Amino acid sequence: MKPIGLTFKKEGLDKYGKEKIGELMLIHLCLTCQDFSINRIAADDNPEMILHIFEESKNLDQGLLDKLSDEKIKILTESEKSEILTQLYGKKS
Repeated sequence: MKPIGLTFKKEGLDKYGKEKIGELMLIHLCLTCQDFSINRIAADDNPEMILHIFEESKNLDQGLLDKLSDEKIKILTESEKSEILTQLYGKKS
């Protein structure tokens, strides 16, 4: 399994019908079967390595991005970076 990006766990809707932002999760790709696995980030995971995975996910090829979309997995983009930093470090940056 290779970590290829980040996503948020879906937490449902708030009272205004807006989707709640859930827990930060790692997206892994099985190098054998090409299936995806989404896993929680552990407290002892290195936040710098998680940010590196996020930065590298910007270079994924379109075929892999299309497959993620087909699986209804939303890979995080630059527009979510503030929330990623908040969840990793506990403060707005």
